[in-house]
Amino acid sequence: MKKSIFVFLLVTLVGFKTQAQNPVHKVVVQLNTSDTLVWHGVLKNISNLQTALGANTQIELVAHGAGIAILVDNKTTQKAKITELAASGVLFKACENTIRERKIDRATILPQAGTVPSGVAEVVIKQEAGWAYLKY
Repeated sequence: MKKSIFVFLLVTLVGFKTQAQNPVHKVVVQLNTSDTLVWHGVLKNISNLQTALGANTQIELVAHGAGIAILVDNKTTQKAKITELAASGVLFKACENTIRERKIDRATILPQAGTVPSGVAEVVIKQEAGWAYLKY
């Protein structure tokens, strides 16, 4: 019995040490501009974050307002990069309020993107949960 408890404690401590050495980084990126140069820059920064912080990095880009166009098939200039980043685990979310207000056909939203009811509310929720925040 004592040996079992010792083994359990040892495994638990090793798990904590591993977690401390490999922290999970969580970053929410708010995008609210139609500037295609900014789009290119934000996606480059996301790629750089993944490289610098490693596999334990969760990144979610939330597009709303003018930024929604990055996720619209016939308006985006970044389809290939979004496809690449989505395949590596980056989440892309389109604001349903913006979709409705701008009368965007949901079928034109890139298949790599999901939706959230409110882009700004999604950012707030992520921040409250301890996610780092970047705004573009």
